Amino acid sequence: MTRTTQAKVDVRRADSRAATRIGWLDSHHSFSFGRHYDPANTHHGLLLVSNDDTVAPGTGFETHPHRDMEIVTWVLGGSLVHQDSVGNAGVLYPGLAQRMSAGRGILHSEKNDSWRLGGEPHDEPVHFVQMWVAPDTEGIDPGYEQLEITDELLRGGLVPVASGMARHDGQSAIRIRNRHAALHAARLTPGSAVDLPEAPYLHLFVAQGEVTLEGSGPLQTGDAVRFTATGGQRLTASAAGPAEILVWEMHTDLAGLAR
Repeated sequence: MTRTTQAKVDVRRADSRAATRIGWLDSHHSFSFGRHYDPANTHHGLLLVSNDDTVAPGTGFETHPHRDMEIVTWVLGGSLVHQDSVGNAGVLYPGLAQRMSAGRGILHSEKNDSWRLGGEPHDEPVHFVQMWVAPDTEGIDPGYEQLEITDELLRGGLVPVASGMARHDGQSAIRIRNRHAALHAARLTPGSAVDLPEAPYLHLFVAQGEVTLEGSGPLQTGDAVRFTATGGQRLTASAAGPAEILVWEMHTDLAGLAR
């Protein structure tokens, strides 16, 4: 475990993110991504990418490669079609967690064209958050997993979505190849609250709605918070409406992983 010495809560507002806007894509990047490079903003803990993407119907990311990365996709609205070079295919929708382990190399595409698999064409964009964390073992076989967890989310509280941590063995979380990291999600009803985990590194993303973070105040859709050497704060949804949050719990950083 990497020991950090100074507690820090770093609030990043939605409008501070770099953005990629082209005809079919509206993407907002929490960290350096593509042509948006900032040497002071490359990762937090083990999280290297957190992209907030909206893709127009009939379009999407054409086949492209990845290597040695754990990629978790969480859909907020609409549907996203995944296909890859090792034969996996699936339609992702809200409440369905997905993980792709790139391992020694994989090709995949992600498109908003589910009607190709049956059904009527639609004009709804797909809105999703895609997150990349470094694996703790390189060169593994590529892999894929998806799991419906809507029932767990409806019970309230933080739900493990994707985890490599031993304490989540046997729970509903899909498995990632990093024993130091876990992604949690919560759908909060108006006025309800959750307590954040405690870990050397946390990353909170407000996917939808408005919440109040103990000690930091209100957070809106698209806001994020990077916690270092702290945690346990209470997060409360606004009384005005529901909210959805994503929380990465990480017990080392890239430097600690390399040792």
